[in-house]
Amino acid sequence: MDANKDQTSILGNAKPSQAIVKLALPATLALLAKAVYNIVDTAYIGMLDSDIALTAVGVTVPLLLIMVSIENIFAAGAAVLAGRQLGAKDEEGASRTVTTIIGLSVVIGAVLCVGGILFIEPLMRVFGASDASLPLAKDYAFWMFVAALANLPAQSMNCAARAESSVKISSIAVITGALLNVVLDPIFMFDWGLGMGVEGASLATTVSQFVTFFILAWFYLSGRSVIKLHLGSFRPSWKLIKTVTVIGVPTAVIQICLSVASSLTNIAAAPLPDADNIIAAYGVVQRLILIGCYVVMGFMQGYQPVASYAFGAKQEERFHQSVRFALKGSLILTVLVAAAYILLSRPLILLFNQNPVIVDCGRWLLISQVALYPAFGLCYMMTITYQTIGASGYGLFLSMIRQGLFYVPFILVLPRLLGVTGIYLTQPAADLLTILVCLCSIRSMKQIASANMNRLPEGD
Repeated sequence: MDANKDQTSILGNAKPSQAIVKLALPATLALLAKAVYNIVDTAYIGMLDSDIALTAVGVTVPLLLIMVSIENIFAAGAAVLAGRQLGAKDEEGASRTVTTIIGLSVVIGAVLCVGGILFIEPLMRVFGASDASLPLAKDYAFWMFVAALANLPAQSMNCAARAESSVKISSIAVITGALLNVVLDPIFMFDWGLGMGVEGASLATTVSQFVTFFILAWFYLSGRSVIKLHLGSFRPSWKLIKTVTVIGVPTAVIQICLSVASSLTNIAAAPLPDADNIIAAYGVVQRLILIGCYVVMGFMQGYQPVASYAFGAKQEERFHQSVRFALKGSLILTVLVAAAYILLSRPLILLFNQNPVIVDCGRWLLISQVALYPAFGLCYMMTITYQTIGASGYGLFLSMIRQGLFYVPFILVLPRLLGVTGIYLTQPAADLLTILVCLCSIRSMKQIASANMNRLPEGD
């Protein structure tokens, strides 16, 4: 009970900036460990000395992003709603929300697993697999679909842990899985082990992700959490599902748009000279970009529970302090990430492949992706804030603009006009428009937050 009080006191009593940093550090570490899954797979696959293998894994990037987006629909929505309920001293309501969402995540994970395996070949074709890369892409994607059985409920438990500030167990679970993946990858992939090649990399990741799931399940079932999981609390209702979905969709849409953008970029590259090399380079770049995304997302995972709790508790000044700190922090982090990637672009690509064409193309792709990277931090932070304050409609709009409404027209037009240079210019053009829209939205965000907070019912 004392531990539970300490967790909620961080959300309600500590200085907002201190609370955000305290929660963000382990969350960021956990997400960076999660990035190891993709980076280690790509690095080991690069050791197979097969550009086609690297291309095949690059084709699965859109699938990875779609899976993450589906995980986030319920998980992110449940985290915000449960955070509000904890702020209003409604622990029973928070337990009911989380138990129900985890149960639904198990069902959805099973549907994704079966459906993905049944339609694996047409899905890989849609994502840009060529005749040469299709067999390896199918091998890699198969175990990704199996992993959905563990990933969806694990992500829901992970978000619930953040909502109650239990970030330590979340970090332990994800880091343990990541370290296990580093050990299992070479054992499953190379001839001195099981010799499974690309398929072995995916299987190692899947095994590791199931371990993460079991650690989180133990935490909740052992009764150590503030939010309790009870079979009697599993009460799916249209109202709960609608509320959680409306809150969570903007975060998920960001991932869906990333997936669409990635898939369209592969398709735009297909008619160009050296298409397989461009797609291979883009696959490496996307995995590197995920690290930058996870740095920002980790910081936002520290911000979200603090802001949700303050909003639910109707602590207006504390809420606005959290928003200001998160806004500054997201901009600083994205500038630092962009600077690091630009300065180290060539050696970073060389870590995964030594083909001069892939290295040169990958270098310029990486630089173009982060040239105006603060657009991502600003847009992501504001999307989460609009979710938290009950304005998910505008949050949905913001989640779509960067990699959807702005990126898609540019990627459809510029490569046809300018070749590979058009691919390089697409992201900076979309980011510039995103920054302009976000800057115009800051004032209304503050006004809506104050108005909606005053409409909340009084807590117990």
